[in-house]
Amino acid sequence: MKTSQNERIGVIGGGLGGLAAACTLAARGYQVILFERNEWLGGKAAVVEGAGFRFDAGPTIVTIPSVLRRVFAEAGRRLEDYLELVRLDPQWRCFFEDGSVLDLNQDPDTMAQALDRFAPGTHSGRGYRAFIALSRRLNRISQRNFFYKPIGGLRDMVDFKASFDPKLLGDVLAMRMGRSVAGTVRAFNPDPRVAQMVDHFTQYVGSSPYGSPAVLCGIAHMQHDEGVWFPMGGTRAVPAALAKLAQELGVAFRARTGVERILTQGGAVTGVRTDEGEEIPLRAVVSNCDSVRTHRELINGSFGAKFEKRRKYEPACSGVVLYLGLNKRYEHLAHHDFVFSRDPHEEFDFIYKKGEPAPDPTCYLAATTATEPGTAPAGGEALYVLVHTPYLRPHHDWRKMLPAYRKVIIGKLKRTGKMPDIEDRIVFESALTPQDINDRYRVLNGAIYGLASHGRFLGAFKPSNRSPDLRGLYLAGGAAHPGPGMPMVLMSGWIAADALDKDGVVGRCENRARQSEPQPAELVEA
Repeated sequence: MKTSQNERIGVIGGGLGGLAAACTLAARGYQVILFERNEWLGGKAAVVEGAGFRFDAGPTIVTIPSVLRRVFAEAGRRLEDYLELVRLDPQWRCFFEDGSVLDLNQDPDTMAQALDRFAPGTHSGRGYRAFIALSRRLNRISQRNFFYKPIGGLRDMVDFKASFDPKLLGDVLAMRMGRSVAGTVRAFNPDPRVAQMVDHFTQYVGSSPYGSPAVLCGIAHMQHDEGVWFPMGGTRAVPAALAKLAQELGVAFRARTGVERILTQGGAVTGVRTDEGEEIPLRAVVSNCDSVRTHRELINGSFGAKFEKRRKYEPACSGVVLYLGLNKRYEHLAHHDFVFSRDPHEEFDFIYKKGEPAPDPTCYLAATTATEPGTAPAGGEALYVLVHTPYLRPHHDWRKMLPAYRKVIIGKLKRTGKMPDIEDRIVFESALTPQDINDRYRVLNGAIYGLASHGRFLGAFKPSNRSPDLRGLYLAGGAAHPGPGMPMVLMSGWIAADALDKDGVVGRCENRARQSEPQPAELVEA
């Protein structure tokens, strides 16, 4: 049996969330059509190349690979047949303003021993073990109540009818509601350098540890448990693998086709109108676009107003990325590195409260030749440098701001990153600014990570993957539950697809997890 044309499911946006949703739906037997306005799949997981160097354009780090495995398992496939992942340990190397260096190791006991040597007399090792124990519990609570479900708020997560269940009450108390990440981290990690390192687990969601809820401390255990991985070929290999799977499952790709409007009638989705005016009937839509912009620009009207009224959504931070091709690599760098600011409180205050670039920022580095030498000419380095900045404000003009801020970043790398001659080694350079991010990816105010996770009680909650207002509308991506970061975005796509499937809004083809002959498609490479 084949579903009729107006029984098809539309996916708007071929980012990681959209690809995960398309693969999951197709594996379950649905006819899926994916619209992508850009010339590549993967959204921010794209590539920058020049002069023999290759850089990941956006995300550079893969954690929680079990999420990817779940998507491939939907179709009865093995992730390892599509993607080669290399474990990285140490996971990060940290450089501090006082000249000290600390590696983050995957094994908590090894890490605790290293911390006792790094900060003698502070009991940092014991504190770290206790922190990871709390993180493990917070992660288990998230696995039970938060992940793989279309959550939009506390009522979706907690069954108040079962509120006298001691296990549930214990979970709620363990979430440390009303406490921040920064406060929780410092209760366990007395050395300020160690605390600064642990704070940066929160940077996966682009939010200040001083304003984010303590439950996000569970991210630390997720990373320790499943590790940090590098996909050979860069993170663009992830959407390429998903695109290959989608083709095998019969997903129809509409290349360079933007969606102007989600069409509705009687409180339900009926289709989409493309940028060229073509109207395509659909039974349901998964929007991988920013959730706020989806409602403002693709829906609007009463449904958009309901979404905006429900909660005030603040963009997460943005960033400046420098892609630096070096003619000689720095041997003291690991694959992933943090060059930390002199004062984290000052840094986060500038970014998240004052709305201005930090005068002394933390720089995240990816030096990929340590794992894949082919990312640079022999002996060189493809150095990716990310500095978080505020989301776009009306007075920000990054065409004028970038040259001065580049000097700040380079100065930080010279001093704290122990790279005094870096400018002499640069033979290729490109940059990405918050304005570029805003224009290229159509995210809210240039935010890299979707919506901020600020608010000590409700900061972890994002818009639900199932619209409570419009039947047949589902949301995926960093601005939908469970939030930003590569594994969470992939999970959002799976959740949106699963919710659609459970809602029974459309009939399925008989042959679930079918394998079709790959169709011609213009969008294969990320």
